[in-house]
Amino acid sequence: MADSQRTLFIACGALAREFLAVSKASGWDDRVEITCLPAIWHNRPDKIPEGVRRKIRAGRKRFERIFVLYGDCGTGGELDRVLAEEGVERIEGPHCYQWFAGTVDFEKLMDEEPGTFFLTDYLARHFDRLILDGFGIKQHPELRDLVFGNYRKLVYLAQTDDAELLKKAKAAAEQLNLEFVLRRTGYGEFADFMTAKMA
Repeated sequence: MADSQRTLFIACGALAREFLAVSKASGWDDRVEITCLPAIWHNRPDKIPEGVRRKIRAGRKRFERIFVLYGDCGTGGELDRVLAEEGVERIEGPHCYQWFAGTVDFEKLMDEEPGTFFLTDYLARHFDRLILDGFGIKQHPELRDLVFGNYRKLVYLAQTDDAELLKKAKAAAEQLNLEFVLRRTGYGEFADFMTAKMA
């Protein structure tokens, strides 16, 4: 029988650390559980909708309350179609950059400079593997300008105050030849959504 006292959140693997931080700070450790899909699926967003569906159906065996911590993330509305069919709610917005920055501030950043590349703590931590290796830039440096030539600015949306991640984010901006901007956001609308669902 599903447990009505505990809540399952289905999330992108890139958000696991943030989920655990919010959960611990809020004292929900014994009331919530997370299950994640691979963060690398952002490179194959067609996998996300059915992957989330499988997690929902497996989770129903143990949980009455299930929520999804995914933006559309490039699924072209397919994730929302699956969630409507399954009767499960997700956090609003197209991606985690908007949640962390806050919708109003994110839209302002995009209005100021549409050519903005965003880093979160996760992307700063794994920049070499996900960006330099993922786009083949490390092996073929000439690809940098092909991939990032229309960008002007790198905005690091810092969820935590971590000197090592700040150093990595600055290095990422330098490697991409972009202006560096730091925005300390905390967990923003991500934490707000979790708090609202756990109230």
